[in-house]
Amino acid sequence: MRRLCVAIDGPAGAGKGTVARGLAARLGYLLLDTGALYRTVALAASRVGLGWGDAEGIAALATQLAEQERIVLPGVKRPETQRAGGMQVLLDGEDVSDAIRTPEISVGASRVSAIPAVRQALLAMQRQAGASGGVVLEGRDIGTVVFPDAEVKFFLTAPAEVRARRRYDELAARGVGVSFEDTLTDVVERDRADSERAVAPLRQAEDAIVIDSANRAPEEIVEEMVRVVEARAGVR
Repeated sequence: MRRLCVAIDGPAGAGKGTVARGLAARLGYLLLDTGALYRTVALAASRVGLGWGDAEGIAALATQLAEQERIVLPGVKRPETQRAGGMQVLLDGEDVSDAIRTPEISVGASRVSAIPAVRQALLAMQRQAGASGGVVLEGRDIGTVVFPDAEVKFFLTAPAEVRARRRYDELAARGVGVSFEDTLTDVVERDRADSERAVAPLRQAEDAIVIDSANRAPEEIVEEMVRVVEARAGVR
């Protein structure tokens, strides 16, 4: 079976992470969560005291992180090391896979990802990971900017209330004290910021297959995606 490049885009909380992990596991593909890269830049910026509005400072930091290979994705170089819970990310040798998932860093990632120089700094890392195929890439502009020629493109979506509930449940399970109302506000604001940014805004690729994840089990969606990928790869 040909090993394809599979793009999964969609707004925050649509279930991309869960579905992407499941699909990569079923196909034996590499998983790349591109949003984790922007979250890592946001975390690094917060640690050195850069404000989200300091575009020049954050751009310089992102360029340095990329050029000096301070951000490392172990599972990209060695797929067998990918962890079941999602993509592992190292910042200066420290495992920050969980530290980049806080509400504060989520907001920062949206601001950081709107900076053109940051996106450019991380683009090569993303394209290198998917260049040889056999990869599932999850993000917001994979099918439109990072890999516009991806053989298979999916756009996962769901109503804001559904996505906020998922996010709230996830944070509550990790012991993060937030209210559902605040979580919904964050999701709506993230949608606005991602859709209205000047560079690589969140949008559906014209040739993407749209899947509404509301009221559907992740396993069901994964099976649907597997059928599509296998058909495109020539498996009967």
